Amino acid sequence: MISRCAVWALAVAETVAWAGTLYLFPALLLHWEADLGWSKTTLAGAFTLAVLISAAAAPAAGRLIDAGHGVRLLTWGTVAAALLVGSMALVREVWQFYAVWAALGVAGAACLYEPCSAFMVRTQGSDARRVLTLITLVTGFASALAFAGGNAIAGLWGWRVAVLAFAGLMLLVAAPLFVFGGRGADRGGADRGGADRGGADRGGADRGGAAVRSGPGMAGSGALHATLRRPAFWLLATAFPMIGLSHGILITHLLPMLAERGVAPGIAVLAASGIGPMQVVGRLMMMSVERRVSMNVICGLSFALMTAAVVSLSLAGVAPVLLAAFVVLQGAGYGVTAIARPVVTATVLGRDGFGAISGALALPFITASAVAPTLAAAVWSLGGYDTVRGLLLVLLAVAAISFSLAIASGRRR
Repeated sequence: MISRCAVWALAVAETVAWAGTLYLFPALLLHWEADLGWSKTTLAGAFTLAVLISAAAAPAAGRLIDAGHGVRLLTWGTVAAALLVGSMALVREVWQFYAVWAALGVAGAACLYEPCSAFMVRTQGSDARRVLTLITLVTGFASALAFAGGNAIAGLWGWRVAVLAFAGLMLLVAAPLFVFGGRGADRGGADRGGADRGGADRGGADRGGAAVRSGPGMAGSGALHATLRRPAFWLLATAFPMIGLSHGILITHLLPMLAERGVAPGIAVLAASGIGPMQVVGRLMMMSVERRVSMNVICGLSFALMTAAVVSLSLAGVAPVLLAAFVVLQGAGYGVTAIARPVVTATVLGRDGFGAISGALALPFITASAVAPTLAAAVWSLGGYDTVRGLLLVLLAVAAISFSLAIASGRRR
């Protein structure tokens, strides 16, 4: 079993990696718009490109994890991300900005939550939920680190110093912690009999009960092909991306959305920074009831919380206290899904070839997250942020229906 120190190392590493890559974009969006003079749509296009490339690279990352290269993938992905974020300080032209974010898409596919969760499921088997719970509890503070830290540094010394600071954090803190924590996970998996130190399966069955018949690559490929023929896979591939799309819209456009409502910049940054800690609150609440309530029910409840969050945000102009309600509901609702998605996926679709299956499901999820900022900018140009909030309610309704049908399909099987 993986040691507590190794789990904490992975948790801190993931927090810094998230804060320094994907959360850095919405945190510095207004600074880039003001300093570089580029439109929201132009800036959002770079982020969309990055996440689309990350989505395309996700299946390959999953296969590398199945083949036993998880530690190297997480570590070198973080090193590459750090160097790219640091190079952003030299950007002067649009094409340079796009080139950096395009390369960051590849690096993100190697070091962010999807590959880390697949690595944990592969090495820890049925213990993965306990490990992922702690990791996601800590990573809930990534948005607070990015929004509060990024805006504080950018306000004092400019956004170029801010990106250099986050690059240094990833290089000097996250990368070494991935090495330490990843090796601890591999040793823990070997002790459990699921995987050796190199990550390759010895054969037999893992603790989750999935027999490995012909080596990691072939097992993952065969399991994925079989899973693609199941309706439950495609229903989950609809439900989860809608969540990614709605949350991506809110996170990337929350500061300009609140600015349009006349919310003071300091309060807007405080609200954006609060969503991450509220994710931790939601996960703690989930942990308090998970022994009595199934993860399927908890995941379904998260859809209701996020819907209530959008309603609260829409009415925040009438009653400002509803802005605080939005932060709590959105953070708690989305925070639960980070743990629930891999657990529900393993429950409904099985653990055999989980890295490949997780990578395949990550493809539409990350793609949806990728188009979120650009889609919201386009909708905003047509009807303002009121229309964007209406779109969010439709997306969440589609997610809830698809998720319910996926659970029903899995039970029938």
